[in-house]
Amino acid sequence: IWYFVAGSTLLFALTRLISVLVIACPCALGLATPTAVTVGIGRGAELGILIRNGEALELSEKVNTMVLDKTGTLTEGRPDVVDILALEVAEDELLNIAASLEKNSQHPVAEAITRHVQQKNITLHPVMNFDTIEGKGVKGQLNGKTVLVGSLQFIKENNTQYPVDLEPRISSIEEEGKSITLVANDGRLIGIIGVADAIKPTTYKATEELKKLNLELIMMTGDNKRTANAVANKVGIKRVLAEVLPQDKSAEVKRIQQQERVVSFVGDGINEAPALAQADVVIDIGRGKDIAIESGD
Repeated sequence: IWYFVAGSTLLFALTRLISVLVIACPCALGLATPTAVTVGIGRGAELGILIRNGEALELSEKVNTMVLDKTGTLTEGRPDVVDILALEVAEDELLNIAASLEKNSQHPVAEAITRHVQQKNITLHPVMNFDTIEGKGVKGQLNGKTVLVGSLQFIKENNTQYPVDLEPRISSIEEEGKSITLVANDGRLIGIIGVADAIKPTTYKATEELKKLNLELIMMTGDNKRTANAVANKVGIKRVLAEVLPQDKSAEVKRIQQQERVVSFVGDGINEAPALAQADVVIDIGRGKDIAIESGD
């Protein structure tokens, strides 16, 4: 009426409208927050960010620590074989043995080795009694012999014989930010495969922007310390939690929370389920460009 009938300005009319609304219905003030949250969730969806509920959006404002997984989050998540060192067998035989076991695993490094061998058109051997030792490697029976494919720790735990002078070589490869996979056949080390996972071009800018928000950035990974530190140094992350097994990531997040930190865990959802559940806010990066944000529970 003020605007259309009395001819007052729009600002004057809106002021009177809001005044009457607040006096007649105080609940209107309570509508402001859910309205803002709904608009924010809708805007996020337009940008490929799925915010599952208002609680996650409100908790996000309180986050002061962001824990980031390495593989698939800071890196492309599509490693490639870059180094091959065969010791007691030919290079193609080393790759054949490794890929014969790794074809049964869904780990990104396993996929890299299998993909590399497929490109060389090498026929793989059948494997019996295949088993995955979470966070360490895989083992199985090939031609009646026990084959191990995994980390140096995994190889050592199974009393594998190997030249001690190989450790400096392994260290130098890891310091370049590459992951090392060792292959043992019948108790003897037969080769080393180096795998590199390129850092996403957007990671550098993302970490800079996050630090401007006064967030403490922590990289958590199952990789060895040398490889993890090499990647962290490149992207500007100072605190690194390396050699953390998937089942231990939840405990690490809880330990950070006990330091009166509100934690957001960022990962691609592979091997991080317990940690994702423990965090206050979860940022799940999909294989495409979509991102899901939700409360940890």
